[in-house]
Amino acid sequence: MPITRREILASAAVLQVVAPKPGVRYYVRYSAGAGGAPAYGVLEGDRIQPLAGSIFENPKPNGKPIPASPVKLLYPCQPPKVLAVGLNYKSHLGSRPAPSRPELFYKPITCLQHPGDPIVIPADSKNTHYEGELVIVIGKGTGSKRIFGYTCGNDVSERDWQNGTDKDLQWWRAKGADTFGPMGPVIAVGLDPKPSMLKTRLNGAVVQQQLVSDLLFDCEAIVAFASKYVTLTPGDVIYTGTPGSTKAMKAGDVVEVEIDGIGVLRNPVKAG
Repeated sequence: MPITRREILASAAVLQVVAPKPGVRYYVRYSAGAGGAPAYGVLEGDRIQPLAGSIFENPKPNGKPIPASPVKLLYPCQPPKVLAVGLNYKSHLGSRPAPSRPELFYKPITCLQHPGDPIVIPADSKNTHYEGELVIVIGKGTGSKRIFGYTCGNDVSERDWQNGTDKDLQWWRAKGADTFGPMGPVIAVGLDPKPSMLKTRLNGAVVQQQLVSDLLFDCEAIVAFASKYVTLTPGDVIYTGTPGSTKAMKAGDVVEVEIDGIGVLRNPVKAG
């Protein structure tokens, strides 16, 4: 499909709000021009240096830098699998006891959504919530070096299907429906996310705000636990949990997840 002017403007706005951190490299996945094939690049100010090969295999520059503003941003890698952690901030627990280990679940790769593209609320959903989160991107190393970088994510959740009278045996649709996993806009490599502030905004109003350092299980602990039981491969992603309370979204809303040193993941909401 041709890229619309609205998509171009949304991508440009997202890229411009990244506040670069010294020593941090910013990877993007993008499509340039109508029908353009997805490509990886390094964001350098307001330009993108195209890359040849996988970002997990020491990619090489591929041609001259291009302006960032005309490109369509895509979720920044193509994960073989998507994991997520629940109950990982004290502020999100309410009256529930703190878990003794990272509580992990799967989200299907078909839930992923690009920056700027809509979160689609299913027609029979009445209680779909935002969940702003830090997302781990897995690389090729071992131990803590297995973490390649970080991005922003929104673990969209239908609460009635998760916990209500109509709940399912597993969260396959509550957290895995199509578009329920926005991710992006960049992968920040070399970033220490612990001092970063995570903010979620709904229609411009801050609705979640917490330091990443307040995670009950930090990124290294999550990866160490998960890798005991599941082979983690380059490109896998892990949503690390959401802070505070969440509320339902409705068609016409715009939700933004911002993390210091990474940028803003912005998605409109529409009815399915």
